[in-house]
Amino acid sequence: MAQAKTASTSGRKTAAKSATQNVSKDFTGKNMSDFGKDDELHAYREMLLIRRFEEKAGQLYGMGFIGGFCHLYIGQEAVVVGMQMAQKEGDQVITAYRDHGHMLATGMSARGVMAELTGRRGGYSKGKGGSMHMFSKEKQFYGGHGIVGAQVSLGTGLAFANAYRGNDSVSVAYFGDGAANQGQVYESFNMAALWKLPIVYIVENNRYAMGTSTARATAQSNYSLRGSGFGIPGIQVDGMDVRAVKAAGDEALAHCRSGKGPIILEMLTYRYRGHSMSDPAKYRSKEEVQKMRSEQDPIEQVRLRILDGGWATEDELKAIDKDIRDVVSDSADFAQNDPEPDVSELYTDILL
Repeated sequence: MAQAKTASTSGRKTAAKSATQNVSKDFTGKNMSDFGKDDELHAYREMLLIRRFEEKAGQLYGMGFIGGFCHLYIGQEAVVVGMQMAQKEGDQVITAYRDHGHMLATGMSARGVMAELTGRRGGYSKGKGGSMHMFSKEKQFYGGHGIVGAQVSLGTGLAFANAYRGNDSVSVAYFGDGAANQGQVYESFNMAALWKLPIVYIVENNRYAMGTSTARATAQSNYSLRGSGFGIPGIQVDGMDVRAVKAAGDEALAHCRSGKGPIILEMLTYRYRGHSMSDPAKYRSKEEVQKMRSEQDPIEQVRLRILDGGWATEDELKAIDKDIRDVVSDSADFAQNDPEPDVSELYTDILL
């Protein structure tokens, strides 16, 4: 018995060492091959749609058309757009409450998302879910979730379903740096590693969990290492560069599809606005935010590469921006004029 125990312990140490070696790998964008014209223009459109949509959502919130909580994704657009470029049809997405960008990136309509934000019957949850609770089975989007870390367990369940059915789909579960300290996250890691479930855990590390810097709130701020005790490899990624995200996503998804189990991607990103619309973000300086905007903005990086590559002119990029503004403006008009849910809807979709 003693020999068997020693052999087992040795095996676990070997697995842990192997995982630790894997986490040293990083994707910065500088070591990635450049996108071609089609990739750059696609990324530009998708990220710009999220940016303009969120700007309009912030305006509508200020005007009183959107109630409750509203968490904007401005600054983090490269993360979800790069991952969606790497995913294939059938892969599932689940995330937290900063979720509008994820919805748009999966192909959910701007009208449906904005209508849900304003509580109208044309919204994805018939106007009853609001900012944090929208779903689309058609687009394999399994919701934003207001309970911190809840989506990690649910995303692991989606991965279990994929393994049980024997399909080739991968679950992609997004959560923030604050949620990374939740106990259910580690319970999920353990289960996923034990059963080698096909799931990519994405930590969107935007440096602040609500109003608290990661430097003050966590003992291990390299979130790509968080799965090493379970033998889960991890990669740090420049989450402000869509090329780096796409490359890391390609590798992570291939890892899962090959039957190697879960993997963690830590996206080093940054949100320009406060935690929610009610947060003045006084815990950081204006200079810090401006530095990120001027030096690492994900959309500006793509815009400059498009211009440098001669793939579009300034006027052509302005035309793209106008088209997207028109889509967003249409969604806002629809969301302000669509009827509210009928009173009878209060008693539908309730399970007892």
